[in-house]
Amino acid sequence: MALAGHPIHAMLVSFPIALVMATAGSDFFFWWTADPFWIRAALWSSGFAFWLGIAAGIAGTVEILLAPGIRRRPASWTHFVAAMMLLAIAGANWGFRLAEPLASPLPWGAALSGLCVVFVAIAGWHGGKLVFEHQIGLILEGRD
Repeated sequence: MALAGHPIHAMLVSFPIALVMATAGSDFFFWWTADPFWIRAALWSSGFAFWLGIAAGIAGTVEILLAPGIRRRPASWTHFVAAMMLLAIAGANWGFRLAEPLASPLPWGAALSGLCVVFVAIAGWHGGKLVFEHQIGLILEGRD
């Protein structure tokens, strides 16, 4: 799935990755400073991480369902499962913050954010394997 030759899933994943890291960073800065600004920052970044992750997940799901070459790679399925776990944890992280904003950062918000970072690393590692080892999503025609 591409738009003008650019893979949509690869373009979309950057935003939720950055926002998951921003949520973890906000939790850390709240722990360090006790400034309530960081509670609001984490609430917004976790919400956007979840919803933009949904958008990236839809694009990735369409790719894995429609491209047999992707489905044949074990790294595709590991990436898919890790990314779905990440979305579930990111959704729980955001939902927890929505339900109890002032009580959310420590310890459970930070724990969920840390778990999100772990799953970003796992999904990113396997997504990178698909791109760099298996050249999924790359247009190699016409290169010298």
